[in-house]
Amino acid sequence: MVSRETAGAPPPLPAWLAGHVGALSAFTELLADVGVTRGLIGPREVPRLWERHILNCAVVADPAEGLIPAGARVGDVGSGAGLPGLVWAICRPDLQVVMIEPLLRRSTFLSEAIGELGLTERAQVWRGRAEEIRSQAGFTPFDVVTARAVAPLDRLIGWTVPLLAVGGSLVALKGSSAEQELRDAEAVAHAAGLTALAIRVVGAGIVDPGTTVITGVRRAAQ
Repeated sequence: MVSRETAGAPPPLPAWLAGHVGALSAFTELLADVGVTRGLIGPREVPRLWERHILNCAVVADPAEGLIPAGARVGDVGSGAGLPGLVWAICRPDLQVVMIEPLLRRSTFLSEAIGELGLTERAQVWRGRAEEIRSQAGFTPFDVVTARAVAPLDRLIGWTVPLLAVGGSLVALKGSSAEQELRDAEAVAHAAGLTALAIRVVGAGIVDPGTTVITGVRRAAQ
């Protein structure tokens, strides 16, 4: 087991996150322990879990940024270790988060984490591929679909936009390649009905240099 000291104590948090420090710390400990032993997080990531992973995800859900509407139903495609899905479920109790993950060991971890963190009323796991979930009985389109480190934008659009309600938003967490990915995906986005494409950098005062996201809105069918 990796100790809490190795994973690091939580840094100073903004006011809107401070009330969730206990649950965020518990999740960080899970990642540093079973997340590593099950291969969801690399051992080298443990000392930087807070800034590189937890806060990198959390700042996107800051209500002041307006990216994730109040009361939204969120689909997290390729959730993996629960980034950003579990982080958002912790720090935004108003959200309903569905984590879509095809791999058994990852979906098992997510289900266990939901139980341990007391998130059963606002988070759930759907094991399968994103393109399969629409065929499930009772499927309801999401208000927001997100993904982090899953695929380049041109491929990601094909997996995520069909899951969105009309007027719903794609909020993809990206890195330094965001501008190039956006250029490469313009034709695909247009064909998929994804409009208002934009790049935002959020949380620059909390994580360095901030978290880059690509956003877009699903338009009505023509």
